[in-house]
Amino acid sequence: MKQLKTKIILLFCLMQSITAFAQLPDDVKVYKIWDDADHSAFTDLIRFNDSFYCSFREGSGHVPGDEDVDGTVRILKSPDGKNWESVALLEKEGIDLRDPKLSITPDGRLMVIIGGSIYDKRVLEGRIPHVSFSDQSGTNFSDPEEVKVDRKIVSWGDWIWRVTWHKGVGYGIDYQIGPQERRGPTAMYLVKTTDGKNFKRVSEIELDGFPNEATIRFDQNDRMHVLIRRETEDQLGVFAQSKAPYKKWDFQKLDIRLGGPNFIFTRDNRRILGTRLYEPDVYTAILNEVEPGKFKEVLHLPSGGDNSYPGMVLHNDDLWISYYSSHEGKSSIYISVIPMKTLEKL
Repeated sequence: MKQLKTKIILLFCLMQSITAFAQLPDDVKVYKIWDDADHSAFTDLIRFNDSFYCSFREGSGHVPGDEDVDGTVRILKSPDGKNWESVALLEKEGIDLRDPKLSITPDGRLMVIIGGSIYDKRVLEGRIPHVSFSDQSGTNFSDPEEVKVDRKIVSWGDWIWRVTWHKGVGYGIDYQIGPQERRGPTAMYLVKTTDGKNFKRVSEIELDGFPNEATIRFDQNDRMHVLIRRETEDQLGVFAQSKAPYKKWDFQKLDIRLGGPNFIFTRDNRRILGTRLYEPDVYTAILNEVEPGKFKEVLHLPSGGDNSYPGMVLHNDDLWISYYSSHEGKSSIYISVIPMKTLEKL
């Protein structure tokens, strides 16, 4: 009886997902682009040298499995977003490489900022961010190396989740946790770099609720916007904003819980969010800003189970989204192409 009830629940959830997927407009396209590994996850997407680049982690599961460390970084390249080839597989002995995020350095190279988790017999022993750089052709990538975090703030568990370059300076959020994870103290700092290897403290972002994954973007007036995930207290996401020199912060709490949060500015300075949503089930969604600070879900991408972490690129009046999902049984990498004219109507 219990097994029958479980099957009914699963069928109901599947039918909900199918209904949501069926609501995609005809001109919104979704392609699976990679599923070679047992588990592929935590994507990012960028346009560089007239090609798309997609980065993600490969491993045996969401966290390391039977082996001490099995997290590597795969980087794909495509001239058209449909035909992809692998151009790099980054790995480092003893380190679980996670959440590779892409940016373009001022001297015209791809930079990959990567979380580096240190495990001993599946016990997390600390975190050290790593970085890799391409050559200017985007063909060859350097071996991952440790970044240097300002010694005034360096901790047991540093994670610089994404770097955004603005006027020759790269900015990131270093979120810090200890061995107790959510049960222990946390801290969050805005840091900056000019070489991608050495990060200096700019200011502390004081926020409750176990703040962690964060994406930085700049508006047309050089104001910094930081989209932050929170996982305790009310679990609602937050936008933090600051003017140069980015020392003082204003906070705006959203009415949604975030997972793998990302956003971009449109040409008319509106924000579009890509994130995991949790109600009524867990899936990857795109949200439009309908008024300042208010967001409306406009697309439920085909997704479910372990999923989200979208990369976002505006190219030729289309919004390109990379993400991962296990709704087809195996955690795989997908690309969605959404015409902006369609997105604006939803």
